[in-house]
Amino acid sequence: MIVGAGFAGLTAARRIARLPIQVTLVDRRNHHTFQPLLYQVATAGLSPGEIAAPIRWILSSHSNVEVLLAEVVDFNLEQKQVITKEHAIDYDFLIIASGATHAYFGHDEWEPLAPGLKTVEDALEIRRRVLLAFELAERRKVEESAAGNDATSASPLQFVVVGGGPTGVELAGTLAEIARHALNGEFRKIDPRQSRILLIEGGPRVLPAYSAELSRKAEEQLHHLGVEVRTSKMVTRVEPGAVWTGDQRISAAVILWAAGVAASPLGQKLGATVDRAGRVHVQRDLSIPGYKEVFVIGDLAALQDENGRMLPGVAPVAIQQGEWVAKIIARDLENQPRRDFHYFDKGSLATIGRAAAVAQFGKFELSGYFAWLAWLFIHILFLIGFRNRMIVMIQWAWSYLTYERGARLITGSDELPGWTEHESHAEKGRTMEPPISADKRRA
Repeated sequence: MIVGAGFAGLTAARRIARLPIQVTLVDRRNHHTFQPLLYQVATAGLSPGEIAAPIRWILSSHSNVEVLLAEVVDFNLEQKQVITKEHAIDYDFLIIASGATHAYFGHDEWEPLAPGLKTVEDALEIRRRVLLAFELAERRKVEESAAGNDATSASPLQFVVVGGGPTGVELAGTLAEIARHALNGEFRKIDPRQSRILLIEGGPRVLPAYSAELSRKAEEQLHHLGVEVRTSKMVTRVEPGAVWTGDQRISAAVILWAAGVAASPLGQKLGATVDRAGRVHVQRDLSIPGYKEVFVIGDLAALQDENGRMLPGVAPVAIQQGEWVAKIIARDLENQPRRDFHYFDKGSLATIGRAAAVAQFGKFELSGYFAWLAWLFIHILFLIGFRNRMIVMIQWAWSYLTYERGARLITGSDELPGWTEHESHAEKGRTMEPPISADKRRA
């Protein structure tokens, strides 16, 4: 039984399918999402179908694999059962790879105002908000012109991205490209090039997992794209149309959250110890203490490497752990002793924008155009399906030559949280003010 069809779960399913074992893979969605490219969907560069594929199609060639669309809610480890909303399913081996979601550090009420980016639904909501912000600004100017207030100039649109990790850097850089190039010349009343993109990072530098030199180069590339980077600034409050960093209020048409992750709540259903992010502490063979037939892998697993550093929640770790669990199960079937998991670090890459990226392969570091090329081809290589690879290559080649983004569809509501406040005459130019006291808010 495998719970979750992300990189870890899907890799495990494909490897275990080669063994004489019946495999059941459970996921609450019917598709696998290539998460490293979700930001491209969120910024209208790619459509969802180009970075996602049906799980059944991916595993269709394995006759011993059954795919079940269901949501797991609990486990009975003593009875060896997985509990879904509908029924209980027995297992001999259990692999839990249910991943992680975005974390708001105890402020879950911020989520409707500042969406994160973990699913296709998240990406489509971000795309809607970003594109709608420009449309509403144009409509407001048309209304003012019709009322004879054409001389009144609204404040430039301001986008705030919270979090300077790979996702935040990717979003900020791509938003700047959209405003400066993709939408240039398409509006008559507003100038998208005047938009401001702010990237707020609580630590002293962006991309803290990379070397200090690559972080510096990444920040330089962001500035070149037109992104304003503010480091050592903790977001203390999010409200409709604004974020607060200490006593400074920053107005924003759109707020995007890329500041933290929290493990799937299923990890806490196992009774094993978890870390502050909710990840399950696993043994060196990726099983949990007391239950050698239960494995936790991917973003849900907490495991240190040989140097005492916690393994990051990235696709290469998840893929290697999925492969390793398949090997462990094969050894169990042959009554061979288990071996410890060792992660082989093949390097890290983060894209910033068009022909801008950073890459770190051990002691070898790369930035700029060649790092971007490496990032592009490696991500295309990992995409599932020949059709997806070809489409993405064509889309990126066209976007590189023309700056055009072909998936600019606005679906759903035509409202933005806090839009009226952000654009009202009383709010124009008011980006800083003392925070409201708790007593006044209650009053």
